[in-house]
Amino acid sequence: MRRDVFQAIADPTRREIIGMVAHQSLNINSVTEKFDVSRMAIYKHIKILTECGLLTIKQQGRERYCEVKMERLAEVSGWVEECRKIWDNRLDNLDNYLNKLQNK
Repeated sequence: MRRDVFQAIADPTRREIIGMVAHQSLNINSVTEKFDVSRMAIYKHIKILTECGLLTIKQQGRERYCEVKMERLAEVSGWVEECRKIWDNRLDNLDNYLNKLQNK
């Protein structure tokens, strides 16, 4: 199942995993050790992140490393930018309206 990238960033644990792996490629054990939840819970988060295309798992010898794919966050960035434009426009209109009221 291909998940939506917004599902990945909806959870604070997954956002933290993305942040950790964004700085450097980490093996799965290193990721799981950073959290006070079960390994299985972290594996489920990693699975969701890979299904969303935000993480890839690379085999290097006996270790499996998580690597982040930041380009998938472009979808989120584009959506946020569109929302920002809408709200900037609305706030500018409100500012103009309030200025007109003050100048009457």
